[in-house]
Amino acid sequence: MSASSSSFRDHFSGHAADYANARPHYPDALFDWLASQCPRRALAWDAGCGNGQASVALAKHFESVYASDPSAEQIAAAHGSVSAAGGRTPEAAAAEQHQRVRYAVEAAEHCSLPDACADLVVVAQAMHWFDVPRFQAEARRVLVPNGVFAAWTYAQSRVRPAVDEVFDRFHDELLEGYWPDGRQHVIDGYRNLPFAFTRYPAVPVFEMRCDWTLPQYFAYLRSWSASQRYQRSTGKDAVAMIAADITAAWGESQEV
Repeated sequence: MSASSSSFRDHFSGHAADYANARPHYPDALFDWLASQCPRRALAWDAGCGNGQASVALAKHFESVYASDPSAEQIAAAHGSVSAAGGRTPEAAAAEQHQRVRYAVEAAEHCSLPDACADLVVVAQAMHWFDVPRFQAEARRVLVPNGVFAAWTYAQSRVRPAVDEVFDRFHDELLEGYWPDGRQHVIDGYRNLPFAFTRYPAVPVFEMRCDWTLPQYFAYLRSWSASQRYQRSTGKDAVAMIAADITAAWGESQEV
């Protein structure tokens, strides 16, 4: 780990395996479009890669993917997290199948890649944790001339109105005060983060769709940094506190 990564804001290492198992997948169309914007597809850098989900998806399009994260636990989860049932997760299996992904434990603001080597730099659901000006200067250094930089995020999910009403109460009221600094940038869709690059005039809208049962949905809610902070602070499982209301709104728990 580089020296500059020792002070990073770590909200996920304590539950890295659960995080890897519970997070939704990004749509293939997103990576298809990103690759189509790159004249060359030699190297992509996935900064703040977490469990490596985007890294593996990029490996389908690029000759090599450099996946970095300051959390050693997250990198370990990317290499081979274990599900609650004791089996290897699909994410872990996919990571092993893509030998083109090279993982590194280091801060996004201090990357060991050489100058002008990456055709694409991406940040998936992580830029709000970075020192953004320092990171974007590093991304500019690493990118080839006319390379592509992309950052994306997602916030509140939608299921059906009755479920969403409980979800919003959980997200906005019960967990208020437990979200780490930077969450508002997620809610705002990164509109107010500094952006040191020329913006694309038009970017397609991508839908992130998950076909989940209720237990899978609960696992996702528990993977949130705010849910984890609530439990550490109060000793209570915040999801359990709204489970009855969510269940009543959802219906049969195995319904997808």
